[in-house]
Amino acid sequence: MNVRDQHIVVIGAAKSGLAVARLLRENGAHVFVTDASTIRDHDQQLLKTDNIEFEAGGHSQRAYEGSFAVVSPGVPDDAPIMQAYMHAGKAIYSEIEVASWFCEAQIIAITGSNGKTTVTSWLEHVWRTASLTHVVAGNIGVAFSDVVASTSKDDWALLEVSSFQLDHIDTFKPAISCILNITPDHLDRYENLFAKYAASKMRIMENQTETDIFITWNEDHVVESILEESEQATKGPQIWRFSSQSEVDNGIFVRENEIIFQFDGQEEYLMNVGDIALPGRHNLHNGLATALVARAAGIATEHIRHALNTFEGVEHRLELVREFNGVRYINDSKATNVDAVWYALDSIRVPAVLIMGGRDKGNDYSSIIPLVQEKVHTLIAIGEAQAKLKAQFAEIVNDFRTAESMEEAVKVAKSLAKSGEVVMLSPACASFDMYSDYMHRGEMFRNAVEQLT
Repeated sequence: MNVRDQHIVVIGAAKSGLAVARLLRENGAHVFVTDASTIRDHDQQLLKTDNIEFEAGGHSQRAYEGSFAVVSPGVPDDAPIMQAYMHAGKAIYSEIEVASWFCEAQIIAITGSNGKTTVTSWLEHVWRTASLTHVVAGNIGVAFSDVVASTSKDDWALLEVSSFQLDHIDTFKPAISCILNITPDHLDRYENLFAKYAASKMRIMENQTETDIFITWNEDHVVESILEESEQATKGPQIWRFSSQSEVDNGIFVRENEIIFQFDGQEEYLMNVGDIALPGRHNLHNGLATALVARAAGIATEHIRHALNTFEGVEHRLELVREFNGVRYINDSKATNVDAVWYALDSIRVPAVLIMGGRDKGNDYSSIIPLVQEKVHTLIAIGEAQAKLKAQFAEIVNDFRTAESMEEAVKVAKSLAKSGEVVMLSPACASFDMYSDYMHRGEMFRNAVEQLT
């Protein structure tokens, strides 16, 4: 799209909003940034340096006069300014949509309720192993708009994509897309309707054609059900599948602890399950997806094998912070939904003290009750979700506590955990009631654990 001389409003001055404002300004647009909340002094200075006009603390009439709007992921569709653009029939685009207009690289887009940061990071490790030029961006921390100008047709853009970013795409078209799984999350943003959330995730493939590849988990019944009813499944991209439970015709699967590619009836051995660097069933799932995406990109088997064998994981996802007095302290701050906590609890084999809580997103905790009963003797609730967690778990665990800070939660956990046990932060909730993001929350947990004496 030619944006030169167009008046474009960017709604939300968080990281991606600032990045897309700069990108649009560099391409000749007249950009106006508006935020209902405050804009940090540092960010205001950057906007002034780039000659981008802005406002904070509300939306003036000018904010409603864009030829179209670009929205930050944190702004919900029911915000009055969003509703105004919709009612006026004006387009609203996400930041990844806009950035894709200026992208020459081939795009790989990864989404899923769980595992997308791990898989995107693992793919970066594969690309480094294979010495391929690439950028990594999206929901993983670097805005696509900040790096897209550096790409060429010989590069790859490895993108972690959230449902919020997919809500307002138009022409966004990955060469390879992947949905790792779809389980309930962010339902507060989708009228508490799981079907709406799932439909948002599925948009990742809506513009793909027969020259593109869509990768999905063979056992995800949500995705499979939607595919059965979708014309895109027959008219759109090639569909490849990964599975640890059953053999697939086009994709990757496990047979007797051997990982095998299969295409058009031809099998190729990749490696043994035990040679994958990261332990746990969820990481086998992530590793299979990573390998299949890499194969779709044409990366040689030896590079895929080496990368699966040497990847060290990501911060804030089942990250061992410290062992103190025989107790292991694990930072799983990235577990922002119930399903992620299920995987975390499934990965431990000893009794645990579990720190949960934050801003509840319409969670249904029933799926983790059996694992909590089996493995958690003490649950410490933090943040806005304390009352809901108490109602759900106070009669399930031997000891239910609350804490008003991460430091307090860690100190309480230390007093209750015995040698040989685990203290784990795995919140199942968003962080925004107490922290700027899940990374900030994880860092506060890490700091509190490191200060224990």
